[in-house]
Amino acid sequence: MKTRRWRRSGSERLEFTELGFGAAPVANLYRAISDEDAHAVLCEAWDTGSRYFDTAPLYGLGLSETRLNRFLRGKRRDDYLLSSKVGRVLKVCAPEERTGIGKFFDTPTRREHYDYSHDGIMRSFEASLERLGVDRIDILYVHDLDLFTHGTQDVVDAKRSEFMKSGYAALLSLRDQKVIKAFGGGINESEACQWLAERGDFDLFLLAGRYTLLEQGALDTLLPLCEQRGIGIVLGGPYNSGILAGGPKPGAFYNYSEAPQSVLDKAARIEAACHRYGVKLIEAALQFPLLHPSVVSVIPGGQTVDQVRGNRSILDAEIPPALWDELKAEGLIRPDAPTEPREAAA
Repeated sequence: MKTRRWRRSGSERLEFTELGFGAAPVANLYRAISDEDAHAVLCEAWDTGSRYFDTAPLYGLGLSETRLNRFLRGKRRDDYLLSSKVGRVLKVCAPEERTGIGKFFDTPTRREHYDYSHDGIMRSFEASLERLGVDRIDILYVHDLDLFTHGTQDVVDAKRSEFMKSGYAALLSLRDQKVIKAFGGGINESEACQWLAERGDFDLFLLAGRYTLLEQGALDTLLPLCEQRGIGIVLGGPYNSGILAGGPKPGAFYNYSEAPQSVLDKAARIEAACHRYGVKLIEAALQFPLLHPSVVSVIPGGQTVDQVRGNRSILDAEIPPALWDELKAEGLIRPDAPTEPREAAA
């Protein structure tokens, strides 16, 4: 699999596989899977060439990290890149108080506590090291400093203030001491990434679902700023919660909810254009973000061996340049979206 090398001035070089693995699905997201099935999925990701794995304490309330522990044990540490997230501390609770009921299944009984302070960041980091069973985590992302997660602007403002006044220094210190190689934000909104980038020295952003075939608003200001500063983008959610994978069918999901008619209509027009060029919608969706020069990896994840194997084959599909031209001409993707093939390290 091709890789993309990223390095900012003064930072350590990181090498990302174009296709990474987002480890929320193997943490019983939306349905429970066995430890053996999760292990088989992770092994398939490795066998198909992925060497970048992203996780978080939130995913399965620690289950994602503990399942990665088994998978990574015995692998040479320099052979893979690992990221996790900070900003939540998990605490034991009563079963009915567990975070993520109806979203994550058969998980430990833990409740999330948002803590963006210096001490909270360090506690979260240390707990992740223990759950993962590794000596180091390469990248830490501050998790979910966005309106989508916190609900009101007042709460978001308070959480961001706490982080910048306290937790941010913890990440700077960890990077300066070379305990981690880089840090950034794992965010659902491009505006939140922009806010952080304008106020701190961030290396990377894991941006979920906000630069896809359906959405390119990040081209307004965030992505030009990232290009200017050498900030890398890991693109999560390239299928916008499913609609770009399964197609614009009734009940299709977009942004974690049932897709509205306007989104179904736009996805249908994109899919029709893809079919005219013998391309599947899912193939165009996975490859499109990788055409932007700031994107270092796309991490769709997967919950079955077939899904992981399918993502790998999708990455190799041929996309005629004329398809991107038609999508631009029809106003279905932005005219300033990069669509020229990129050079990548072998």
